[in-house]
Amino acid sequence: MNATDTSTDTSTAAGISVPDTALAAAATELVRDTTSELLYHHSRRVFWFGSLQGARRGLSFDPELLYIGAMFHDLGLAERFHGSGRRFEVDGADEARRFLRSHGVPEDGVRRVWTAIALHTTPGVPEFMEPEVALVTAGVEYDVLGIGYDDLTAEDRAAITALHPRPDFKRRILEAFAEGVAPKPETAFGNVKADVLAHFVPGHTRGDFVEVIRNSPWAE
Repeated sequence: MNATDTSTDTSTAAGISVPDTALAAAATELVRDTTSELLYHHSRRVFWFGSLQGARRGLSFDPELLYIGAMFHDLGLAERFHGSGRRFEVDGADEARRFLRSHGVPEDGVRRVWTAIALHTTPGVPEFMEPEVALVTAGVEYDVLGIGYDDLTAEDRAAITALHPRPDFKRRILEAFAEGVAPKPETAFGNVKADVLAHFVPGHTRGDFVEVIRNSPWAE
């Protein structure tokens, strides 16, 4: 097991509970056993922060699908995907799709979770999609970027971070992003992870969209 054994974790904080279903329990076990403590705690916080933002926005969403999306959203950073040649978001989304189909989840739910994970680092798009898609991104943006920080109360933040602490989180999550993307730097072209590689990978040269157009095989 990579993450700390949190099998006795409380599943309620800030008035929000993890869905008490076999599917959610299986997702918790899988992610806890295959990822780091850092990413496990981060993923759980994403569920809580996304749920609270959903309540604040008056959105009707499926808590179970939101939970699966939150738990799987960074799974693609794992070492076993370093050679995939694909964006880590797609690797995580595909893992979630396999998991959901193996548990007989209807295809509409599978699609929502896949999309939520695949788009969680694409700002400006998820907020206009289904609630589960929008809220995985909202939870990630809250925990990683502090977007909408004052939307939630200090009491709710304290309850969630007491359950899933974030010691030295800024440094550690950036390291995790760099480790997960550096083996396939071409997948950072045109997305936010290009910034991570520029800071953390010596000699990295980010792709340039303008130069790609100028150097295309077209004469004009």
